[in-house]
Amino acid sequence: MQSWVRANKGFLVFVMLFGIFRTAVADWNPIPSASMHPNLLEGDVVFVNRLAYNVKVPLTDIVLRRTGEPQRGDVVTFSSPQDGMRLIKRIIALPGDRVEMRDERLIINGQAAAYDALPDGTEQIDKVGQLVAVQLREKAGNAEHRIQLLPQVNARRDFAPVTVPPDMFMMLGDNRDNSQDSRYIGMVPRALLIGRAERILASADIKGNWLPRTERFGQSLYGQP
Repeated sequence: MQSWVRANKGFLVFVMLFGIFRTAVADWNPIPSASMHPNLLEGDVVFVNRLAYNVKVPLTDIVLRRTGEPQRGDVVTFSSPQDGMRLIKRIIALPGDRVEMRDERLIINGQAAAYDALPDGTEQIDKVGQLVAVQLREKAGNAEHRIQLLPQVNARRDFAPVTVPPDMFMMLGDNRDNSQDSRYIGMVPRALLIGRAERILASADIKGNWLPRTERFGQSLYGQP
């Protein structure tokens, strides 16, 4: 064993450094579910900047230094406060914000979000079939992005006003009626943020023919039409 280690020392050092880089600096995150439709699709692989908000001790949630402030509208990866599973959602409300939802419409600090209709899409739900997906452009403050609604399914479309505690964030999926987010798992502490998702590195149609979707390669997650 010792001789094998000596013979492969360079490779082992590379693997160790690569692991540290991925857990502390930059990472990639495959998209396994429909919770961020229409902006992220199953089979997308997104680049995650782990230094966007915090410098952490590798492989832990111990924050050494803050590097930036999360903003409303950021797409972030984080560890679920419920079970530790890695999730990707969008920041909807910041510490101190008072937020509520009425019939799918957000009200943040007394200001109702604005909604513009976009062409409808479709959504395939297991054991249900293909549904019409209502797509809208949501604008809340400076944050503007597409969302999707599925009127035919049961979902949590309302919640009473709540104030986001210090150092915590409210996360919602862009696919509002098909997302396990802060409506179910609660607010997310800053220490559980992993990083800011920046762009799509690569994409393949894993729900269909598995062919690459080259038109999505390199696509930014912000400023989409």
